Amino acid sequence: MAKLHFLYSVMNAGKTTHLLQVRHNYIENGGHVLLFTSPIDDRFGVGKVRSRIGIEADATVLRKDEAIGAIVAAEHARKKVTAVLIDEVQFMTAEQVRQLAWIVDELGIPVMAYGLKNNVYGTLFSEAIQAMMALADDFQEIKQLCHCGRKATMILKFDPNGEAVRSGPVIEVGGESRYVSVCRPHWTKGDIGPAARQLLAEAVAAAE
Repeated sequence: MAKLHFLYSVMNAGKTTHLLQVRHNYIENGGHVLLFTSPIDDRFGVGKVRSRIGIEADATVLRKDEAIGAIVAAEHARKKVTAVLIDEVQFMTAEQVRQLAWIVDELGIPVMAYGLKNNVYGTLFSEAIQAMMALADDFQEIKQLCHCGRKATMILKFDPNGEAVRSGPVIEVGGESRYVSVCRPHWTKGDIGPAARQLLAEAVAAAE
């Protein structure tokens, strides 16, 4: 039975690597996979999904005004779709997430949506994630560690002085060096950890 899967994590936990491995497995077994991504994150080019270890794939760019249900249904009528994979689901709209549920229920196609559950301010990332939490059949956390060794469940944004940022825009594409994944206690304390502090010190030294 097809299901709507939500695979979530903090930053730099390997979501994209996992997604691309799943895609590879489907294709290797003769599957027809549709991969969608957001136009917001275009660091590697529009319509490119690339992991931090260098593997990548082309994807269909899904804009907020597009109906993913109609897109998938049209392709499914042309050629049977085995699975739908979503990169960065947090950038979709709530209506598009509801359409993902429709794809599962009415077309019988499994959907695996990958994304961030929380934003840097300790709330659900977006209305799309609220909808995903309500509608998904299956939840899988892709785990990452805090600098203390506990499981990282939060994302901490920090300024050039290493101080936690508690206000401002949620999205800053390309600013990965200003984010660190931490456990809740260290998120509350604003403690970015020794590795992040070392990187900041090296950046300051290089700029001098």
